[in-house]
Amino acid sequence: MAAQKKQKKSSGRGWKLTLLLFFVVIIGAGAALFTLDGRHVQFRLVGSSEITVPYGVEYVDPGRSAVTTGRLFGPGVRELPVETQGTVDTNTIGTYILTYSTEFLSTTYTARRVVHVADLTPPTITLQTVDGYEPSWFTGYEEEGFLAWDDIDGDVTALVQREDLGDRIEYRVTDKAGNEGLAVRELSAVAPPEIKLNGGENMTISARIEFEDPGFTAVDGSGNDLSEYVQVEGKVTPYRAGTYELVYSISNDSGDTVSVTRTVEVEPVEIPATVPPDEKTIYLTFDDGPGPYTEHLLDILAEYDVKATFFVTCLNPEYEDMIGRAYREGHTIAVHSASHNYYLIYASEQNFMNDFNETEEMIFRQTGEYTRLFRFPGGSSNTVSNFNPGIMSRLSSTMNDMGYQYFDWHVDSGDAGGTNTTPGVVANVTSGCAERRTSIVLQHDVKDYSVNAVEQIITWGLRNGYTFRALELDSPTAHHRIAN
Repeated sequence: MAAQKKQKKSSGRGWKLTLLLFFVVIIGAGAALFTLDGRHVQFRLVGSSEITVPYGVEYVDPGRSAVTTGRLFGPGVRELPVETQGTVDTNTIGTYILTYSTEFLSTTYTARRVVHVADLTPPTITLQTVDGYEPSWFTGYEEEGFLAWDDIDGDVTALVQREDLGDRIEYRVTDKAGNEGLAVRELSAVAPPEIKLNGGENMTISARIEFEDPGFTAVDGSGNDLSEYVQVEGKVTPYRAGTYELVYSISNDSGDTVSVTRTVEVEPVEIPATVPPDEKTIYLTFDDGPGPYTEHLLDILAEYDVKATFFVTCLNPEYEDMIGRAYREGHTIAVHSASHNYYLIYASEQNFMNDFNETEEMIFRQTGEYTRLFRFPGGSSNTVSNFNPGIMSRLSSTMNDMGYQYFDWHVDSGDAGGTNTTPGVVANVTSGCAERRTSIVLQHDVKDYSVNAVEQIITWGLRNGYTFRALELDSPTAHHRIAN
């Protein structure tokens, strides 16, 4: 019994030793395998270990994980807990380090990610618009304005580069980080202006002292009135018959030009044929007035109911009302000169016309009518105008085109220098008229001795069967031979 118990106890001990030996072998084998496997921690980072993220955008880590791995058994399937040290402030540009760590077999394993916070956002360009604005063909597009803003640099409007490409405008700006912002303004083509001529492209006018352009308008396809930018080339000489062209044109900043031409035909004014008087006639004419003696002269003429012709000037404005009286009393008012300055009047045709027109306007103020009769200062045969060769020939033709009739004289009273006495004037006039059936007499109503001679001249004429008349457009003319 005792032997059996001893045998059983011995068997139990053998089994335990065997089992212990087995575990020792297993553990030893495991340790050997672990050593051969080289088990360690492997970190897995989603994305790169060095990344750049935009300023101002909340940072979200791309992701990370950690597992064990070895040479014999490869990666494990269970992720290890990972802690993160460090933060990323995306509101501050700079470089940040994030450290990832985990524990395995009493060993701390780490990995890190470098995060650069940078300005990656380009500036924003805002294009402004003006209500109701339309581009003009003449000036092209006129900038309505723009603003440029960068989250880091702030207002960068002053740095914007603007490039006009015809059909569009490109705006570019680069911030300090090198980010480029771009905005494009699309432009629509503007139709060129149409120049419309008031009065038409073909005009016919009668010869006259002045030509007033009827005007024009120029409006482009956007409705912009560009009339003020139209240039007019060419000239109409309204007092000379002929054909003239006026070119109206407008050019824009790009060099494009629109033009239209007006043709102006200046036609001569017809002068009625001369009608000789039936009876012996004396035409008394008075130059250079009105003056201080004109009123007395009008009294004499009224007493004898004699009509005369006054070739007036603008030299004595205080007596201009005498022109109105003479007109109302049936006398003829005609142009002589505003200034009676030969060297001014005959310097050019335009000077002559300016002087002539000034007198015409003065006559109109006094009578309400213009006249078509005139007398050249110094007469058509004057030689004082020789400093401007041919001026008298040109003026006589020009004035004829305008329908003006000029009158020289047959009988010179001499009161302009030949005589300075009343008897002398009477003698000159009566002797000159006695030799002719029709006489145009030259006197000056600014000379008192000449005015005082008028009553004797009238009584002599009436006694000798003469009729006194005022000149009219169809009266006999006295054209001297033109010497220049």
